Amino acid sequence: MYQIGMSTTDTINEKRFQMYKEAGVKIVELSISSNAYKTLDFELLKSWSVKYGVTVLSFHLPFMPFNEIDISHPAYCEYSIEYLSSLIEKATSIGIYRFIIHPSGEPIDEDKRAERMACAKKSLYVLQEFAGKRGATICVENLPRTCLGRNSDDILELLTAHPDLRACFDTNHLLSEDPIKFIKKIGSKIVTTHISDYDFINERHWLPGEGKLDWQAILGALKEIGYSGPWMYEINLGCPNTIIRDRDLTAEDFVRNANEVFENKPITVISTPKPNLGMWD
Repeated sequence: MYQIGMSTTDTINEKRFQMYKEAGVKIVELSISSNAYKTLDFELLKSWSVKYGVTVLSFHLPFMPFNEIDISHPAYCEYSIEYLSSLIEKATSIGIYRFIIHPSGEPIDEDKRAERMACAKKSLYVLQEFAGKRGATICVENLPRTCLGRNSDDILELLTAHPDLRACFDTNHLLSEDPIKFIKKIGSKIVTTHISDYDFINERHWLPGEGKLDWQAILGALKEIGYSGPWMYEINLGCPNTIIRDRDLTAEDFVRNANEVFENKPITVISTPKPNLGMWD
């Protein structure tokens, strides 16, 4: 139904590409820490991609620390644009043309949101102009809590910064809006996803079936808007502190999970959420 992909989440090496190939995962999103990006050998990354037949389809631009990288903050936006542009240039040189971006850090006070929104839009315009000259697209991700992009109205406002901007729908970031409503409002502007489940309390990045999302409703809404992008999981292999698993996840777990969702089969659950989870657990 949709091409199954996995975010590298916190590390990338040749062993990961071998794991993806063996499980039948053919696309990945590059997502590592800001410091790791600074030393990443892009040509080596390309060689792994070619060797194992696994395409690096998208690149998650770094967004932390918030007091250094934040396109919405007047004190940090200039450096953020410069640094993120340098990464876009390196990534497009090896054939990566889709870039996921966080429109802000947090926390953001309500009386500062208009100022931060204006700054984020200016930054997005500059970045999309830069990316567009290299054949690439910036995809604005919806975010939780006080961040910019916490609902469909925010995302639609951010997308007005440039006609070529698109959206990344993160399924576990909507804490104040129904995901089906979000999908239908953003519509064809959604060109990629971050797939994970949560408990409606805070973002969790659990495997679908471990939280409360209605996956058949999400799948139906994506079909309704004509979505044709990847089913891109954004979940660590290791067990987070908010859930109990007997083992780490494997790439095969993700492929099985996607096919169970696509075929409307009972979802295999290998974990138990921890009790009494708060907003910041």
